[in-house]
Amino acid sequence: MSRKGNCWDNSVVESFFGSLKQEHIFFCDFMTRDEARNSVFEWIEGFYNRERLHSTLGFLSPEQYERKMKVA
Repeated sequence: MSRKGNCWDNSVVESFFGSLKQEHIFFCDFMTRDEARNSVFEWIEGFYNRERLHSTLGFLSPEQYERKMKVA
């Protein structure tokens, strides 16, 4: 939880939700909550964590970064 009135504490989460909305949610029409939930789960686990390159991780996906750190 961030401190009251301190937007910098929450910047990582805000960035993630911004990416989720701009890269996925705004392009989808969901008929049910279950459909939305499954779609978001698939985006996070299938794309965001495995394929999407993150500048803060040296332009690696989170999965690639974790594998690299285990070897090092």
